[in-house]
Amino acid sequence: MELLIIGGVVLVGFYSLYVTVIKRRNTAREALSSIDVQLRKRHDLIPNIVTLAQKFMTHEKELLTGLTEARNLAHQSYSPDDPAAVEQHLEAERKLQSGMMQLFAVAENYPELRSSEAIQNAQQTYSEVEGHISAARRFYTSAVTDLKNACEIWPMSMVAAMAGVKALPYFEVEEAVREPVNVADIMD
Repeated sequence: MELLIIGGVVLVGFYSLYVTVIKRRNTAREALSSIDVQLRKRHDLIPNIVTLAQKFMTHEKELLTGLTEARNLAHQSYSPDDPAAVEQHLEAERKLQSGMMQLFAVAENYPELRSSEAIQNAQQTYSEVEGHISAARRFYTSAVTDLKNACEIWPMSMVAAMAGVKALPYFEVEEAVREPVNVADIMD
């Protein structure tokens, strides 16, 4: 009888840990999905911004082409269950963000572009979307931290391994993106 009670307690404990791990994985997936919603808004804005910029920037074809390619790469689908695929997706997003910062920095050298109401509105909308992405990233970082803890701290780590749950990568900003953009460096 005691073995049956001990077995029941162990089974309930194991199930409780399993539920916790799965909830944390699903919260991380939800957070990643929230980022994706905001990133899709960014992706939708970029073709319009590039089109507006092309009207004024005749010498920046390489920058605009690279930005379009970065958007296409970042817009590809991926599996949220594959940490390597998530990391590749997040890296593409970092490159896209860097390209957009470069575009807006170079745009400073084109007074007619800077004064265009359409580009000003596009920049304002882009800034708002970036704010939403930042908020979604904070939620994602919190969820990933909880999931990483569950995947790394015993006994939940054992349950996570048995369930095939893996930690997802953080969505970190590149060092170059953290620093202010020097337009002189870009124009060389």
